[in-house]
Amino acid sequence: MTVRNLEYLFKPRSIALIGASRREGSVGSVVARNLFKSGFEGPIMPVNPKHRAVQGVLAYPDVASLPMTPDLAVIATPPETIPGIIEELGARGTKAAIVITAGFGEGHDERGQALRQAMLDAARPHLLRILGPNCLGLIVPGAGLNASFAHLSPPRGRIAFVTQSGAIVTAVLDWAQNHSIGFSHMISLGDMADADFGDLLDYLANDPDTGAILLYVEAITDARKFMSAARAASRMKPVIVVKSGRHAEGARAAASHTGALAGSDKVYDAAFRRAGMLRVDTLGELFAAVETLALAPTPNGDRLAILTNGGGMGVLATDALIERGGHLAELSEETVEKLNEHLPATWSRGNPVDIIGDAPGERYSQALETLMAAREVDAVLALNCPTAIADPGEAAGAIVFTLGRHRRRGRKPVLTSWVGDFLAVPARRQFADAGIPTYTTPEGAVRAFMHVVEFHHNQLALLETPPSVPESFTPNIEHARSLVTAARDEGREWLSEAEAKELLAAYGVPVVPTRIARDPEDAARVAGDLEGPFAIKILSPDISHKSDVGGVALDVADADEVRDAAESILTRVRRHKPDARLEGFTIQPMIIRSDALELIAGVTEDDQFGPVVLFGQGGTAVEVIRDQALGLPPLNMKLAYDMMERTRIDRQLRGYRGVPAADRDAIALTLVRLSQIVADLGEVAELDINPLLADHRGVMALDARVRVGRGSGSGTGRLAIRPYPRELEETIPGEDGHELRLRPITPEDEMPLRDAFARLSPEEVRLRFFMPMKRMTHMQAARFTQIDYDRDMALVLTEPGMPGHATIHGVVHINADPDNTRAEYAIIIHRSLTGRGLGRLMMERIIAYARSRGIQEIFGDVLRENQIMLRLCQELGFRRRAHPDEPDVVRVTLDLREHADTPPEPA
Repeated sequence: MTVRNLEYLFKPRSIALIGASRREGSVGSVVARNLFKSGFEGPIMPVNPKHRAVQGVLAYPDVASLPMTPDLAVIATPPETIPGIIEELGARGTKAAIVITAGFGEGHDERGQALRQAMLDAARPHLLRILGPNCLGLIVPGAGLNASFAHLSPPRGRIAFVTQSGAIVTAVLDWAQNHSIGFSHMISLGDMADADFGDLLDYLANDPDTGAILLYVEAITDARKFMSAARAASRMKPVIVVKSGRHAEGARAAASHTGALAGSDKVYDAAFRRAGMLRVDTLGELFAAVETLALAPTPNGDRLAILTNGGGMGVLATDALIERGGHLAELSEETVEKLNEHLPATWSRGNPVDIIGDAPGERYSQALETLMAAREVDAVLALNCPTAIADPGEAAGAIVFTLGRHRRRGRKPVLTSWVGDFLAVPARRQFADAGIPTYTTPEGAVRAFMHVVEFHHNQLALLETPPSVPESFTPNIEHARSLVTAARDEGREWLSEAEAKELLAAYGVPVVPTRIARDPEDAARVAGDLEGPFAIKILSPDISHKSDVGGVALDVADADEVRDAAESILTRVRRHKPDARLEGFTIQPMIIRSDALELIAGVTEDDQFGPVVLFGQGGTAVEVIRDQALGLPPLNMKLAYDMMERTRIDRQLRGYRGVPAADRDAIALTLVRLSQIVADLGEVAELDINPLLADHRGVMALDARVRVGRGSGSGTGRLAIRPYPRELEETIPGEDGHELRLRPITPEDEMPLRDAFARLSPEEVRLRFFMPMKRMTHMQAARFTQIDYDRDMALVLTEPGMPGHATIHGVVHINADPDNTRAEYAIIIHRSLTGRGLGRLMMERIIAYARSRGIQEIFGDVLRENQIMLRLCQELGFRRRAHPDEPDVVRVTLDLREHADTPPEPA
């Protein structure tokens, strides 16, 4: 389940409190007091056989005695009673319950886990939703609902706060009370037996009373549902998250470099970034980020100008900016000259712009005007430290006045920090009253600025159209699968180095030729057939890191030296690893690329999010350097570039000191190929290329490892984000022999889609969109093309060719609700192709797809005058009825359950 029946949880018309109590200090007593004193307007019915009344309201001995069926039940009774109570409530028609009680398998208690399952089994036939168990409850101030045992009731606001920890709820309530922060919802999820983060994100994303969603996360349960919900929510409103356990000591051991480097917290970080969310480190930053995002305009970049009346403050802010990955704006000569006109001769003549301790308000205003006009500046941070010869209040007033003028014509982000606890307080109040972000320290202001930069970068990643893959590749999937299947059939967990490279080659990754030798004599013979110098490595299923045990020899000149080197390797390995099974050696020519950089690229499997791709600086010291970035597959080129840009080594890859830039396209394409491997091959659990050499000539995998897991067949089911569904691709033969392609839409299709829209007539646009539109904007096209295949599907009818280059003639799209029960369809096809049955074919394909996903109903809205569409819907079995709100529109619906056994007629 997802959002089904959650409205009964958050907007109930009646409530039963089961376990209500008069015993002072008990949970049942506190919850009863909160419920009755929060302003809820519907009936509240206490249930307790020991009391005649609770909070002065008549109590009932049991659920059967209730005079009406409650929409919501709040339960605070012993755990063994819960399954029976849930069954009884569900039979009466109750649709939601909050189970505050603990004792449902925390710490892997078998009895508690059995009770948890019994509770879920009791709820499922009635579609009764459960919040908890082991939770604090929930608060919805706008509905007068406080179904919790929290010590405070917050005022109404537009922030929804969702947490797994009840203790965090009470701490946040206490903190927010002192800062006059209100909430639309405060929700304690507890153990998430039913309702989880994904469900709540889906609900709150569409809640008109919620302007921002804050999450306190300890762990995610259903990763794919969470990612789909988070990506959808992030497109609609800010989603900001604190994740606890950032430095967990219990990370699992891994045999490969990739597995060792990809800690679970880093995977969460990659997931939050991919979902367009903003991650912060503390609860204080959580609420500060909400304020900053609400008040600060969107910056064009991270180049910050610092305006200050004290040099030390500017230095502190600069240090904080550089540590967080931001950049000081480099002031142009033109900007410096303009500042010279207004500032004293002793100003700093650079950034930070130190306007000296005696700066009056006018000097602040003139400097700010100049910096805001400078093209090289993306945002301004104004600082002030108190002095005896200048009034901080006057300076603040000048900033407010200046920004007031700019606000009317748009402006860059301006953040402020007036430091101190006496003279600075009235100035900060001026900024707050004017809606200007203000912070007590320069470091806090810089942190807030970088939050804005990161948030908007993540948001753009959701809407940005990635470039096409620079070369198409058709992997040899069957050969790759035969390699991993053979290893598993032989009981081997790891492919040999030669097999691992063979698998990579099947996906187009350039690899160094590798031969296997059984013993030192065989190694010399193999080397005689190749051109040296050579690299020799021990071949053993028991040795993960060969260099650690002396199992590698490099720059070996000829066959005789190969024999000697192999003998030395055997001696060293037997000394360091006497129990290891030794199967021989791998021999490969040395690749001499003097300017090449050693990289690492790989894949490992996270317990929560499934496969994760890693990229970074490679070599033998990779785990010491720890310069890497993670990304969730599936990857495209844009996402691969984003990963690369989050590493320090990427600056070297762009070229330096006469060294030409590396082929970054080849590196990004390698990451895309690794992403495809784990999508195609469920058997691949871990993959490691280290080193991956990269220079201006391309990339070359020198060493590779692949671990075989328990999976089989396609690996798409284990991905947190559903990949491109290649199985829906289809060639459509034409009457004149001209073929068309019907396939799922991709992000690369944005420009062809916008071109297709531009070819539509005004009448076609009106019939499809119900309004005149001259062009499709980038944001509109991005929302059509950047879809979540787990919820949406759009099939495009195109000319043959790669996505991004093929002309689009038609689109059919369905958008399913989070429960995957109903989906709205839309279709448009260019007039030049009408009358050929293509519109019907596209509808039949999308209907078949919806049925395969378990969707129960498809519906759409059609203008009454669009008789062609209405006739097609009638032929396909849609029912017609008047639209409830628009008399010129017909609502058409198709019940897929009625037609489950009826195959579609041919087009």
